[in-house]
Amino acid sequence: MQTIFDTSGASAETAPVFGHFGEWLQGRLGPAGPVVLVTMVCPAHGVQARFTRGSNLTLVHDGPAAINWEQLERLIDIAGAEKGRFALSGNLPVAVGAGASTAGLVAVARAAGVAEDRLPSLCLAVEGATDPLMLPHPDRVVWASRLAQGKGVIAAPPRADIIGGYFGAPIRTDAADDGFADISDLLPAWENATAQQDLQQAARLASVSADRTTALRGPRNDPSAALAQRLGALGYARAHTGSARAFIFAPGSAPDDAEQVLSDYGLTGAMRFKTGGMA
Repeated sequence: MQTIFDTSGASAETAPVFGHFGEWLQGRLGPAGPVVLVTMVCPAHGVQARFTRGSNLTLVHDGPAAINWEQLERLIDIAGAEKGRFALSGNLPVAVGAGASTAGLVAVARAAGVAEDRLPSLCLAVEGATDPLMLPHPDRVVWASRLAQGKGVIAAPPRADIIGGYFGAPIRTDAADDGFADISDLLPAWENATAQQDLQQAARLASVSADRTTALRGPRNDPSAALAQRLGALGYARAHTGSARAFIFAPGSAPDDAEQVLSDYGLTGAMRFKTGGMA
């Protein structure tokens, strides 16, 4: 990820750090194992940071507030980085399962010149649970979010078109919450689906993971299964601790009226984006 410094070293600006849109899979790695996930990368949402060296630590936002001042202060303190003015800009919604806080922390850390190999542990120290958005390919790892560790390297998800929206109120991730279903049985099938670039199988597995979370955690009135059928989607995914819902289509096959259909089923913020693929 490129960070552009001026010739004096007094300021720097990062390239956008993209968010995610829920997860293809999320749950426990065994009944008592760590919480792991395979994230769904969303290049339609992102955040970038500009840093100007100064004697005081300040934070300004142009767009949703991806992180707060206390998080910034903790990151800079732990990293031993210089103080100054951090200006965050972007369009990442907060508390919906899109990775806003991780993306914001990665952006400011890069702008401050923090080494890439320190980013996972720094984000974990600030958040307690972190997304793999600092990695070159966030969706090619089985990620233990409460440990900031990869538990396996996998192929990229198959290329897909996504129709997304939000169902229900924003929900912030609780790092101490490990009340998720066991998905260890899904991971070998996911490895096979990604190796074969089998979108139909990947969408089926995502739907199973989403359904297990909904059955365990709610909401009881989640319309995802009925909505996917109405849209003719191959399957659906969700933010397992948020309101984002993603409906999965083969490239070029999403219906023209999908946004209206999502609205009819009570979802807001309808959007389209592409994800996955080996490129």
